[in-house]
Amino acid sequence: MLADYVPILLLVGVALGFALLNNALSELFGRKRKNIGKADAYECGMEPRGSARIRLSIHFYLIAVLFILFDVEAVFLFLWAVSAEALRAQDMAMLVLYEIGVFVFVLVLALAYVWRKGGLEWDR
Repeated sequence: MLADYVPILLLVGVALGFALLNNALSELFGRKRKNIGKADAYECGMEPRGSARIRLSIHFYLIAVLFILFDVEAVFLFLWAVSAEALRAQDMAMLVLYEIGVFVFVLVLALAYVWRKGGLEWDR
């Protein structure tokens, strides 16, 4: 059983060795010129101005987290839809259908809660 993992461990070892070798060679043979521009933040070729420590509303982060949350859950629904054909031939089809119904119900409850609390309003 352990022999099955040897190719994977070999691939990880080769990839890690390649990355470390490239970093070491870059450090040894690379140019070491100091420049004022190298320490500056690069922002699309424009000179940075103002502070990088601006305060953003927490609402921005809540919307981002909700988007990621519902996006990942949509991926789970697609995976279930793809495997539904194979499950239909087995006895587990009704159990899986019940479980996915509970999953979607929890999603709808979460969306209703966020909507009721005003979490989806952009102009706050």
